[in-house]
Amino acid sequence: MAWEIERKFLVKGNYKEYAYTHEEIVQGYLSSVKERTVRVRIKGEKAYITIKGISNESGISRFEWEKEISINDARELLKLCEPGIIDKIRYYIKSGKHTFEVDEFNGENQGLVMAEIELSSENEQFEKPDWLGEEVTGDLRYYNSSLTKLPYSKWQL
Repeated sequence: MAWEIERKFLVKGNYKEYAYTHEEIVQGYLSSVKERTVRVRIKGEKAYITIKGISNESGISRFEWEKEISINDARELLKLCEPGIIDKIRYYIKSGKHTFEVDEFNGENQGLVMAEIELSSENEQFEKPDWLGEEVTGDLRYYNSSLTKLPYSKWQL
């Protein structure tokens, strides 16, 4: 059993010039209830099934279990997912000893660009690049599972 410790931020300004690689991600949810999500993801040339538990009070930590599956199995499972498939491009950007994953969303979530950083503890310090904007850790609207139900284009200002 593993715990994911992650912080999320909106992105402002130019970040692409700092990326060392990127890949397309398509994902859907077999279950997206508050207590648990079951996600199917195709990420580049690999596919995964992931189960995540409810976040702790700070919104930074939660249980995560992930296994690689075949692309064919993932394609079949995506057909069973709840409505609202997520389509995004993920950019990988080094900052100090960490790597930010910057997601540029497509479809009904077009215009949303969000950065995530995984940490080894909730209080771990990290370098904040200039393009990093407002922190949205723990804001349920920015969870991918929430964006399938209420896309960014329906509520953003």
